[in-house]
Amino acid sequence: MSIEQFSSGSVISTEKDWFKSAVVYQVYPRSFADSNGDGVGDLRGIISKLDYLHTLGVDVVWLSPVYASPQDDNGYDISNYRDIDPIFGSLQDLDKLIEGMHARGMKLVMDLVVNHTSDEHPWFIESRSSKGNPKRDWYWWRSPRHGAEAGTPGSEPNNWGSAFSGPAWEYDEPTAEYYMHLFSKKQPDLNWENPQVRAAVYEMMNWWLDRGVDGFRMDVINFISKDPALPDGVRAEDKLYGDGSPHYIGGPRMHEFLQEMHRQVFAHRKGPLLTVGEMPGVTVEDAALFTDPARQEVDMVFQFEHMTLDLEEGDKWQPRPLKLKDLKASLGRWQDGLAERGWNSLFWGNHDSARAVSRFGDDGEYRELSAKMLAGVLHLHRGTPYVYQGEELGMTNMSFGTIGDYRDIEVHNHHREATTHLGRTDADVLAALAPLNRDNARTPLQWDATRHAGFTTDSPWLAVNPNANHINAAAQVNDPDSVFNFYRRVIELRHLNRVISHGDFTMLLPEDEHIYAFRRSLPGIEMLVLGNFTAKERTIDVDDDSWAQAEQVLGNYPPEPSLRLRPWELKVFRRRTLRVN
Repeated sequence: MSIEQFSSGSVISTEKDWFKSAVVYQVYPRSFADSNGDGVGDLRGIISKLDYLHTLGVDVVWLSPVYASPQDDNGYDISNYRDIDPIFGSLQDLDKLIEGMHARGMKLVMDLVVNHTSDEHPWFIESRSSKGNPKRDWYWWRSPRHGAEAGTPGSEPNNWGSAFSGPAWEYDEPTAEYYMHLFSKKQPDLNWENPQVRAAVYEMMNWWLDRGVDGFRMDVINFISKDPALPDGVRAEDKLYGDGSPHYIGGPRMHEFLQEMHRQVFAHRKGPLLTVGEMPGVTVEDAALFTDPARQEVDMVFQFEHMTLDLEEGDKWQPRPLKLKDLKASLGRWQDGLAERGWNSLFWGNHDSARAVSRFGDDGEYRELSAKMLAGVLHLHRGTPYVYQGEELGMTNMSFGTIGDYRDIEVHNHHREATTHLGRTDADVLAALAPLNRDNARTPLQWDATRHAGFTTDSPWLAVNPNANHINAAAQVNDPDSVFNFYRRVIELRHLNRVISHGDFTMLLPEDEHIYAFRRSLPGIEMLVLGNFTAKERTIDVDDDSWAQAEQVLGNYPPEPSLRLRPWELKVFRRRTLRVN
């Protein structure tokens, strides 16, 4: 029986919850497609590949920042919210992108970065010009610590560390005060306590929606409300700085700010828009509040709990083997916690993490099989799945030789701090950087086997992975057994089966360290999803052998009527059940 014949309801049951059946594709513009041969991807390059995205079947494209920017953090340092950086094109190019996407039935979601701006934004230039400037209070300015010599280590207003190494404060000698930057020193934090800041942000958001974009993915949006007292954080013995996150993650006015944003930007608009709150450190309980439709804050959270399970004490530079039961416990807790209200994003990777198949699968002998298995397991959870560019091809981590091969500011800052202040050797630091650094995901998309993988005609801004000669789109689009076409089938399955988007979720075999198993159900239909996270054959006991006789609707091996799983195998069964009225 075909997928279409067995479909349990329409793709979008109501306009309000259309995103529950949708799949989002993240485009990291500088690495997607270069149209003008300067080595950097751009908007026209994306336009040229819209048919590729349409063929894949995704509903939404999340576009990482293309705003005007000095590019200190690859565009997450914005100097003009209402213009496009020339390296990516123009506003007219963006208009054409929106038009092309809408013509193909896809939506465009812009990355919204409003926890901070660039230090080259006119707002900050005014703010730092003098203590008496009207925009001084648009950012977080504080005097040096009492009794300390201004500008010297330890004189910062508090002991918080930056996410990009070093202190979270930068001294401004002309005004003899420090400004806060939770990320790069070129990314000063906006002061959302100031109503003028909020009004300016809302006006800018409305400007973009009026231009035709379909919503926003809000970068670290749960950082915008900070404890105004800015107290010191707890400092671990092996750390140079205190942990300020309890004082800026989900701060005291967080819900108030998001509800105000909804009233000022979204409440008066008709048609399906999307709001995604990227929220590092958010709890399941808070996520249920943020995404409760009745509270009118955001449609879904983008959280990272499962992305910390292979880190020693949450430190990405101290990776450890992932325990599958920990992964199931985390994802299962989010499934249960948001079962009655709220919504979550589903993802294995993005522009800030390693390649999915290298991190969670096997990027060697079983690369294709494990990439397919990971896709099936993730996309069949309850929540909205995200595909990071190249994931649909099974792209892998890159091998970087020296620190000079990297482009990421986070990598360079950590390498400098670790070798200069923590006494670690260059070799040790490079070994720690290799598995999870952000440049792994930022190598250019591999379009074909030609020079520079068809990404550009010039030298790319970041080196192309050498395995592009056999891992590329041209080799996969017309191959029915490719990773790309497997993703197409997974996406189609979600679109056409309401049990995936709206059904109940039941985790099975929670203590099994090898098999990921769960059941999805609605009245009259249920699915069983089985994924083998090992290179060994496994036989599954789910207390119901009759599943082996059910219809197998998805798999990465030739179908067989059994609950035996071959290395990295995925099996998805579906069957009708008796309705209970």
